[in-house]
Amino acid sequence: MKTILKLEEFALFVLAVAAFTRLEYSWGLFALLLFAPDLSMLGYLGGTRIGAVIYNLFHHRGLALLACALGLQLGLSWLILAGVMLFAHSSLDRVFGYGLKYPDSFQHTHLGWIGKQNS
Repeated sequence: MKTILKLEEFALFVLAVAAFTRLEYSWGLFALLLFAPDLSMLGYLGGTRIGAVIYNLFHHRGLALLACALGLQLGLSWLILAGVMLFAHSSLDRVFGYGLKYPDSFQHTHLGWIGKQNS
């Protein structure tokens, strides 16, 4: 089942890449922005509870879809780009087993535990 879920997440990542090709931005910007949502890990400097909230906000595909929808409605290509990049990043994260965080530990995600104890 885990493999099927990872394949599904990879398909969603490919969908985001396909959406990006419809935008008029460079692939260099795609590469630069693909990992930008990980800057939200800085929220963990305020503790695990605050860190989880901030991290989850920038890794939630609902926010990504909302940004895309608002961008389309308002004709704001930069907002569509932000939504596509959030969606792409979140999907790729989940391919590698990184999920939304619980407030008790960075390693505790909705997909299970990550790190040494998971090996």
